[in-house]
Amino acid sequence: MAKKSWLERDKRKRKTVAKFAELREQLKAEKDYIGLSMLPRDASPTRLTNRCRVSGRRRAFMRRFQMSRLTFRELASQGLIPGVTKSSW
Repeated sequence: MAKKSWLERDKRKRKTVAKFAELREQLKAEKDYIGLSMLPRDASPTRLTNRCRVSGRRRAFMRRFQMSRLTFRELASQGLIPGVTKSSW
């Protein structure tokens, strides 16, 4: 499980990106790069990282399931993810 501070920081960043999204689009359309540079750093969507919805882990993230490989394996083995079966050949 990720530290609570990391998860809270990620939530704060997501809120900031959403808050400034419209203004960023407007400034980009006007090509006002000085205005863009005056916005907070966390207003840029590139500063967001994908995190596991269950554990908060950011490495080995599977976009399709929105979780890390470790959590995915655990839940898939328990049969809690619909449509996922263990492969054998």
